[in-house]
Amino acid sequence: MIIKDTFLKFTKISKLSGCIAFFANEKSEIAHLKKYLSSADYKNLNVLLKNKNKKKGLLSFDLNPNQKIILIPSKKNQKPNETEKSGAKLTDFLISEGAKLIHIVSDSISVNLKPDAIYEFLHGMRLKSYSFDRYKSKKESDTLKVNIASSKKFNKKIYDKYKAIELGVNYTKDLVSEPGNILHPDEYAKRLTQLKKIGLKVSVYNEKQLKKMGCNALVGVGQGSIRGSYLVTLEWRGTKSNSKPLAFVGKGVCFDTGGISLKPARFMEDMTYDMAGSAVVVGLMKNLALRKSKVNAVGVVGLVENMPGGNAQRPGDIVKSFSGKTIEVLNTDAEGRLVLADAITFTEKKFKPNLIVDLATLTGAIVVALGSEYAGLFSNNDNLSKQIHEAGEKVEEKAWRLPLHSNYDKLMNSKNADMQNINYVGGAGSTTAAQFLQRFILNKTPWAHLDIAGMAFSKYAGALNSSGATGYGVRLLNKFIEDNYE
Repeated sequence: MIIKDTFLKFTKISKLSGCIAFFANEKSEIAHLKKYLSSADYKNLNVLLKNKNKKKGLLSFDLNPNQKIILIPSKKNQKPNETEKSGAKLTDFLISEGAKLIHIVSDSISVNLKPDAIYEFLHGMRLKSYSFDRYKSKKESDTLKVNIASSKKFNKKIYDKYKAIELGVNYTKDLVSEPGNILHPDEYAKRLTQLKKIGLKVSVYNEKQLKKMGCNALVGVGQGSIRGSYLVTLEWRGTKSNSKPLAFVGKGVCFDTGGISLKPARFMEDMTYDMAGSAVVVGLMKNLALRKSKVNAVGVVGLVENMPGGNAQRPGDIVKSFSGKTIEVLNTDAEGRLVLADAITFTEKKFKPNLIVDLATLTGAIVVALGSEYAGLFSNNDNLSKQIHEAGEKVEEKAWRLPLHSNYDKLMNSKNADMQNINYVGGAGSTTAAQFLQRFILNKTPWAHLDIAGMAFSKYAGALNSSGATGYGVRLLNKFIEDNYE
């Protein structure tokens, strides 16, 4: 559904037709609505309320042939994420009703919340309205016109901040939703250069340059594909100071067959979303640029396609990474960590950042451990880990910290190279993958790894998203930056 919202000066309810939404308290009491409704309509609404189950959340009433009244319950001083979810519920309801127009009486939100909470509510509505129908012959997305009737002055600053977040989240969802034959590394790199027009400095390192630089771990993953392999950097300078940037690194495996260590055919079609970590980084950087964030930040994404071609990397190959450390590739399906290994060291050396956060759909083991409720969080820094965890709780993009320990290193040590890319002993699959990545932080930079394999894509709809790509991570990292670095 496409939502087109307009802020209008408050008008008489009698002049409105269609769906009209009011906010109420958690008991759906309507005494505060007397000033909006005629005496007859108020009495009629009270009668209708007596016959409703008030435990069902949103309540709707056909007040007369031309007006459907919707009551939106809210708790006293509820948290922003609860208000956003309330907006998402309204979107779901309107889709089910086939509604084309709704009037939201914004002033009534003051029954329990501050007037500016209307922007959080609309944010939830718009996030939930996302759909990806680019390749449908007949488009499924209807347009919903949302009129916000308010006596308060429109706050463009707050509105634009949420709009920037939504554009970042939706760009991430669009990237993750694209099929592998469309969004291969060549096309992905090309699209990223278009972000220069919103103020990002974009640099693309192609395969020839990467080989010359010594990024053999990353290049090795993509060498079986007819497509190129790339490292792309996106820089945002939101402050004139020379402060060290915050760095975000993403795994961008545009399609993952597993390479020579071929995956089973069943569900392989889902491997288009193995580039979700990179998409989160890109969506975040787009958001920061659009909202003119007062921070210096850099996004780095490694873009490859893991295919079993005649030139593909073999199990048993040994490659020398950008860091100078050698890796024995025992399983070509443990490829994401090879991409990130070079991207992380490159980021640390080139940008000397204040911190590094990497994101990747890295292991199936994290889904076994945490399902689709939490991303796995691994970090070498307690404060950074705490900041990410708290930001995730606020926007309900949750992350759960799991351990790193030097004892896990022995599971990743190789007899033939400095390390191997998989733990064949078994167990601790997500931790040993993170332990592997930690070896490529060379200068003790504060670092966190988010394994988002269970969070990036969902067969089922969530509170703020439809089924498919979730956009998980953009709002989390935006909040992390807002609370701690702006």
